[in-house]
Amino acid sequence: MELKFYNTLTRKKEFFVPIEPGHVRMYVCGPTVYDRPHLGNARSVVVYDVLYRLLAECFPRVTYARNITDVDDKINAAAKTNGEPISALTTRVEGWFHADMAALNCAVPTIEPRATKHIPQMIAMIEKLIARGHAYAADGHVLFAVESYSEYGRLSGRKLEDLISGARVEVEDYKRHPGDFVLWKPALANDDASSVFDSPWGKGRPGWHIECSAMSSEYLGDYFDIHGGGSDLMFPHHENEIAQSCCAKPGVQFARFWIHNGFLTVGGEKMSKSLGNFTTVKDVLDKGVKGEVVRMALLMSKYNEPLDWNGKLLHDAELMLGKFYKMVGAEAEEDVPQAFLDALGDDLNTPRAFAALYSMAPAEAVAALKFLGFLQMSPAEWFAKETPADAKVDEAWVLAKIAARIDAKIAKDWAAADGFRKELTDHGIVVKDRPDGTTDWDWA
Repeated sequence: MELKFYNTLTRKKEFFVPIEPGHVRMYVCGPTVYDRPHLGNARSVVVYDVLYRLLAECFPRVTYARNITDVDDKINAAAKTNGEPISALTTRVEGWFHADMAALNCAVPTIEPRATKHIPQMIAMIEKLIARGHAYAADGHVLFAVESYSEYGRLSGRKLEDLISGARVEVEDYKRHPGDFVLWKPALANDDASSVFDSPWGKGRPGWHIECSAMSSEYLGDYFDIHGGGSDLMFPHHENEIAQSCCAKPGVQFARFWIHNGFLTVGGEKMSKSLGNFTTVKDVLDKGVKGEVVRMALLMSKYNEPLDWNGKLLHDAELMLGKFYKMVGAEAEEDVPQAFLDALGDDLNTPRAFAALYSMAPAEAVAALKFLGFLQMSPAEWFAKETPADAKVDEAWVLAKIAARIDAKIAKDWAAADGFRKELTDHGIVVKDRPDGTTDWDWA
């Protein structure tokens, strides 16, 4: 089948064919492990999980690398605030990340390199950049000279004179150009020893951007098929990756396709920790929302378009999955329906793929959803009510009270019906009257 993806580098949809026949190599920027992942972080992981599944269906071999950034200024700051060693923080947060993504049925990448395990590769790349005149040491730092790379700004469309407004760009007097970015930074007197490394330029730690260039090159080579990440990483992170990678090894193109997922928004504003408008994956799961519902909600809009997070989105995702869970008993199909794959193959068009489900036979729809990481529970598990640990009543009692309330409403004994509702509410039960006349319930 044909695959087409929107390539940020060329600003158009292009046919995808792997550089090495039968083997796709993909790198995706992973988490910086200083705090729990929020739903915006999760959207990126889920999107590239879908891409990974599609590629694995179409090609014999897929190498999917997603890094762990475990050395960073944000990590240092969080560890100091918590009064704990950096290693304790990063180990704990990495565990949270893996648990939360597993709850969303995301597959494990082929390779998950950690930045702290690749310091020698970063130093070697920095040395090459200095030797070729693309980097310079100044005031204990090593910086990349953006003016040395004529194609700087090609990915993001930014011009050198505009770089002063770029995210994470510091204007220091030791920089030759305001847009020059850090490849190596000196250690501070109070830095945790685990975040300090020896280098030819003194003790310190790598800059953010050099980490991904070194790790992607280590596992995927100097020229690979796909580089993915959130659209907020396009500049400066991905722009800087291209510059330093292409300058360290002249003649290479680094990544052929650049794929960026859109923002998750809240009321039209980007969800982020810096704005304080974020919801963590754990926050939602702790409210009893199933991981598959969160996964579905994150895929109900085109991956590279904004997606506004709200209660209706979750409600619609749960209703949709509930309909298909009723089909799980259908005879299993061995193959994923072609119409479903064709929709995904057209730039990961999940809304079109989901729309196609309704014209399929039940067994085909079930096969398609299972392929995409859904319908992993039994119908009994899916439709079972989750009872809070401190609940004082059982499900049979709840159903009996709901039945009595329905009888009271039929008899137009509104006072009795209200009384049964209040009794249920007093025991932590939320009664939901549906437009079709049925009644549902849940724990408050």
